[in-house]
Amino acid sequence: MSDAVGGALDAATDALRAAGVEDPRLDAEVLLAEAAGVQRAALVASPEAELPPPAGRRFGEMVRRRLRREPVAYILGRRGFRNLELAVDRRVLVPRPETELLVELALERRPRTVLDVGTGSGAIALAVADELPGCEVLATDTSAEALAVARANAERLGLADRTRFLPGSLPDADQVPEGGFDLLLANLPYVAERDWPALQPEVTQWEPREALRAGPDGLDAYRTLLRSVRSTSAEFGAVGLEVGEGQAGAVAELVRGAGFGSVEVRRDLAGIERLVIGSA
Repeated sequence: MSDAVGGALDAATDALRAAGVEDPRLDAEVLLAEAAGVQRAALVASPEAELPPPAGRRFGEMVRRRLRREPVAYILGRRGFRNLELAVDRRVLVPRPETELLVELALERRPRTVLDVGTGSGAIALAVADELPGCEVLATDTSAEALAVARANAERLGLADRTRFLPGSLPDADQVPEGGFDLLLANLPYVAERDWPALQPEVTQWEPREALRAGPDGLDAYRTLLRSVRSTSAEFGAVGLEVGEGQAGAVAELVRGAGFGSVEVRRDLAGIERLVIGSA
């Protein structure tokens, strides 16, 4: 790496671009800021500044990891979500901006009790607990490794006393609050098998497949969840589900079949039908 900030950034940007990275300059700046322990704005403002050798070595290792298409969030070990900074690694998905729609739904409805199914890093559950202090939040995941990440995030963020994390999908009857759940939220696997080969290497080579792939049409996890919702004795006032592009119509029918009489579909900022909401 160059001894100057600007030269190091230019060299890293060229290498990342050649490797097919989508935002090579942004990634280079983020990684160098982390390696040097400074803000990105300071790097951009002083391209002629000398890059200390220890920072240069750290940056070089980070760039080599990025060249292997490891997600930036895994390299940094963290990802921002709403007002929180979550620890993430290969045990959990990298939280996406569109998932914040589920948190916004909770803020609209002001539920007293929320169930977050497939919590992963704990992003949804912890954001709801953070922004709705009076809400009782229970989160589940079938991955013991993901639950370990979520619980550690809850402890570090000071939210462990307002969230519970349990293995599985729907909780057992003795774990359901009196009166059931006002709102069920879920960002489950929804990638269809046929779409898997076309995804970026950051996804297919690094993120946990069990949290992404969901059968031939990508709806297997939602079919399973909504069958369970229909057959359980627990009551759910409403459900909010994040879905993949082109899946909203099919998931809306599944939601109706689970007993939710009113169904709404909302779009994300890219105009994609991303959120299916069912109300009892």
